[in-house]
Amino acid sequence: MKKHLNTLFVTTQGSYLAKEGETVAVKVENEIRLRVPVHTIGGIVCFGQVSCSPYLMGFCAENGVAISFLTERGRFLARVQGPVSGNVLLRREQYRKADDPDCSAEMAKAVLLGKIANSRTVVQRALRDHSQKVDDASLRQTAAYLGRCLEALDRTNSLDTVRGIEGDAAHSYFSVFDHFIVAQKEDFIFSERNRRPPLDNVNCLLSFLYTLLVHDIRSALESVGLDPAVGFLHRDRPGRPGLALDLMEEFRPFLADRLALSLINLRQVNARGFNKAESGAVLMDDDTRKAVLVAYQERKQEEIVHPFLDEKVTIGLLFHMQALLFARHLRGDLDGYPPFIWK
Repeated sequence: MKKHLNTLFVTTQGSYLAKEGETVAVKVENEIRLRVPVHTIGGIVCFGQVSCSPYLMGFCAENGVAISFLTERGRFLARVQGPVSGNVLLRREQYRKADDPDCSAEMAKAVLLGKIANSRTVVQRALRDHSQKVDDASLRQTAAYLGRCLEALDRTNSLDTVRGIEGDAAHSYFSVFDHFIVAQKEDFIFSERNRRPPLDNVNCLLSFLYTLLVHDIRSALESVGLDPAVGFLHRDRPGRPGLALDLMEEFRPFLADRLALSLINLRQVNARGFNKAESGAVLMDDDTRKAVLVAYQERKQEEIVHPFLDEKVTIGLLFHMQALLFARHLRGDLDGYPPFIWK
């Protein structure tokens, strides 16, 4: 089993990353602020004006540590990685199945089964934990509708129909998302999902967490030899990690959405940490971004029993386990891909 590796997030502007022996040294104004052994990290994410030495890039490539560069606000720019791991036969099978409409529909159904089931569980948890603070009737109606979406998903073999069901389920889920927010209601209002740019505090938080999530899932796919760019639900588009976006679907409600709600409801973030630009885009300040990164890393350290493998693992390792199961299905070792379904 792959050891659970953490991601090193570098947000301090003007930082310089260099290789020192077997460690990654983070320097600010020529002063070393942090040293991290390379074998303890699975990836490095640099926000804004952060630079790396060529020697460090080569060292990370040799050790399977990908370096991603994002803008200060979290928009993906580029990624540096070493030689692609894995077996060419696995990737060829991935490409063949992605070109087959029936296979694509089956794979899309599997990941959306996880997404919709986990979305329904978020709704049911809200009913259980905050029954006195939420609109009971609306949430019960949404949970029932998501159940019907799961039944409809099981009956179709058309990729277009699958996408239609996903769209309807997402609309229903996000139509009650504001009910999950039970604290700081005046500052964190959710009316609809928006992005590029996010137009309110909640969408800003969600978009940032989704960026972190896709980074980790992309790394997990690469580590087992899959091509993160070739998806089944998300079709090919230059620069888009289609397969990473596919597998992210089942983790959005369970990890990103729940973490966003926890940060708001437990008052670990507040309105002062969000600023609206002249364009209307809402941006997080440095302190809030760091608080979210810390909370994300801490959540990844929590343990859960994997529903298919029946093993206790950290949440951060779930990405790698799902990537392994996906590869096993493509190789023919499993009859179907078992999505992660939160119980």
